[in-house]
Amino acid sequence: MAKLNITQIKSRIGASANQKKNLDALGLRKINQTVQHDDSAIVLGMIEKVKHLVKVTPVNQ
Repeated sequence: MAKLNITQIKSRIGASANQKKNLDALGLRKINQTVQHDDSAIVLGMIEKVKHLVKVTPVNQ
């Protein structure tokens, strides 16, 4: 399965409660923190809700 690197590029200050919960569920706590997740429908849905706060890049294997 493909992997994605997800990096938080903007602050969570001013984001809605649901967006903050999505960032928490992705494992993002600080700006410039990067996490790696599988490319699944659930993760892509969470990314869609916070796409203005994160940068997504595929992992080259």
